[in-house]
Amino acid sequence: MAAANKPETVDVVVLGMGPGGESVAGELASAGLSVVGVEARLVGGECPYYGCIPSKMMIRAGNVVAEALRIPGIAGTVEVTPDFSTVAGRIRKEATDNWDDAVAAKRFTDTGGRLVRGTGRLTGPREVTVSMPDGGHLTFRARLAVVLNPGSNPVVPAIPGLDGTPFWTNREAVQVQTAPKSLIVWGGGPIAVELAQAFTRFGTKVTMVLRGSHLISKEEPESAELLAEVFRNEGIKILRNKDVTAVSHSRGRFRVHVENSEDGKTVGAASAGAAGPAASTATGAPRLSAERFLVATGRTPALADIGLSKAGIKVKKKGAPTVDEHLQLADGLYLIGDAVGAGAFTHMSMHQGNIVAGHILARHAGTPERGVTDNHAVPRVTFTDPEIGVVGMTEKQARDAGLSVRTGFTALGDSTRGWIHKSGNQGFIKVVEDSDSGVLVGATSMGPMGGEVLSMLALAVHARIPVATLQSMIYAYPTFHRAIPEALRALK
Repeated sequence: MAAANKPETVDVVVLGMGPGGESVAGELASAGLSVVGVEARLVGGECPYYGCIPSKMMIRAGNVVAEALRIPGIAGTVEVTPDFSTVAGRIRKEATDNWDDAVAAKRFTDTGGRLVRGTGRLTGPREVTVSMPDGGHLTFRARLAVVLNPGSNPVVPAIPGLDGTPFWTNREAVQVQTAPKSLIVWGGGPIAVELAQAFTRFGTKVTMVLRGSHLISKEEPESAELLAEVFRNEGIKILRNKDVTAVSHSRGRFRVHVENSEDGKTVGAASAGAAGPAASTATGAPRLSAERFLVATGRTPALADIGLSKAGIKVKKKGAPTVDEHLQLADGLYLIGDAVGAGAFTHMSMHQGNIVAGHILARHAGTPERGVTDNHAVPRVTFTDPEIGVVGMTEKQARDAGLSVRTGFTALGDSTRGWIHKSGNQGFIKVVEDSDSGVLVGATSMGPMGGEVLSMLALAVHARIPVATLQSMIYAYPTFHRAIPEALRALK
């Protein structure tokens, strides 16, 4: 081990071992480079321990419950008794090893890489100093590259009374072993809607508090409207255009004060039943009350503490730092993952990591590069039921970009497969075309397996396949994706 004040020279330092960082570090180490991976928390990052994997296990379990309840009218009768402890046990045993990253750490060190536990920070253009848990420090200088993969953290607004209460972010929500009787969800983005529906299906009475007027506000308005209708039918209450102004917790319950975000008038919600979130005026100030409170108001890149200025990088007050087509902030200094600002998705981090690994190996060993960053066809999926798959631009984004836009829409229930599916067939296909070029620039596939149906639309947007070619294809019958040509025929 290097002395505390003497830098050790290696080929590559990867700061942040989330999905993209882990893949870069492992590949470069396997190629024979000396690689140091620095991680203060869990190797693998947010996705396998607190995000994608455990939350989708919860969603899968909730969807099974919902599908069972659709048996009447299709396949007979059924009596369902949901048990959240089953999926909670699966998350602990199968997904997270009880939040132990020993397997992931070994996966990296088996490639020949060196894992350093601690908080890393740039102290020069290609120099990283790691603060160790025991108070010591190690400094590494990279001959070839430093790859920054700082990830992001849940946004927790500074609301009076919130600090010190046992509120949840996504990290706490996926660790619970029993579903609460009642839950207030603050937020309306993907994390908020996924967890709200998952808990609802295990008997939790849920109220959602939105700062704006729509769920999943970054997606097509048709998605927001349909999801809101589904949520109402499942008993989820949605309070729109509201700000949380104060929080308190006592005797096992949260009390959440909300105000109209438009005119500042304090409001409360109607009672959701004895066990559910309810309005109270006992102290003269209307408020919501529930057993648990989930803060899902977004995520923020963890850039503040990695020392970009020490590497000569100007830090913007807002927005992501500027990278080149190979994700470089400066020569040999790369940035990947959530902090790039191209989409806080595991698949984006992995995609960017692949570009960076290819660029480093091309410069070091003369191997072919793997292309450059191109974000015109970023796919994303919100794993509600119905599932919402999106690629590229929404209609609004396309119009705001000055494109000549045509859109096509078809309801999934109007397709043969949707009619066959019956219960749970809500959804649609919407396509957004740049009529000047005759190619799709965006699409939404909402419905059963919406994220899977998205795959051919993602290819169409990515490869800029002419709409005329898509219209001439043969689509298997009866499938959900056969609704796509109907949406194309509806372009106007």
